[in-house]
Amino acid sequence: MNTKSVSKIENHVKHLNNAWETGVGVQPLTVLDPDLTIDEAYAVQLHTIDQQVKSGQRITGKKIGLTSKAMQDMLGVGEPDYGHLLDGMAYENDGKIPFHRVLQPKVEGEIAFILKEDLVGPDVTALDVLQATDAVVPALEVVDSRIKDWKITLADTVADNASSGLYVLGENPKKITDIEIKQLGMVLYKNNQLQNTGVGAAALGDPAKCVAWLANKLATYDITLKAGEVILSGALSAAIEAQPGDHFYAKFAELGEVHVTFTE
Repeated sequence: MNTKSVSKIENHVKHLNNAWETGVGVQPLTVLDPDLTIDEAYAVQLHTIDQQVKSGQRITGKKIGLTSKAMQDMLGVGEPDYGHLLDGMAYENDGKIPFHRVLQPKVEGEIAFILKEDLVGPDVTALDVLQATDAVVPALEVVDSRIKDWKITLADTVADNASSGLYVLGENPKKITDIEIKQLGMVLYKNNQLQNTGVGAAALGDPAKCVAWLANKLATYDITLKAGEVILSGALSAAIEAQPGDHFYAKFAELGEVHVTFTE
């Protein structure tokens, strides 16, 4: 990457970081830079993660976004995207999230894979994923955006770490061989009111297929999925907006429940 490109990436990183520093969403990068490519957007994401790791945070896994056809159609894309998970993003089951930690959060129910072996693309299959998985657990992902009012294109969300915010894992790990993951049902509640339902197959037809896609995509950037990492495999239903005081929980067949509350 030439000096001009490096400077451009660094400027985009600073622009997005302004959202956290001020607590206010910023203009889309694609408004400031209409020619921003997806590869450049991933460079912005990776540069940001590198800064966070150098400041003491630790990568704990990855998240996969845009796994539903509806979301792909909305952004005019034909494949998912991905972001990084850091230890500072994790909250315990039934934990409380201070609302100042987020900007404009939404909550999704997902199946999380815990790896016991590395997955190295580019030829990873869904079967490879099943063999490399130690366990699966229920999860809530708090998606968030540093782009004001969620006015995002694919390049915007990729640069913004795939709109990653925080995540919560349940406490009932199951061996993947003990469940039928594609048929696994989920119900998502907000303040004890049913919001939506989903099933494992909502994520590209098979959550394991999502993880295989991720491993193969990461090979493009010389990144490997590591044993012990958490992989959020994609939303099983629509994301629900969160406000201070809201309590969310998702109930998964065979996997149990996972809860989180947003405080004032």
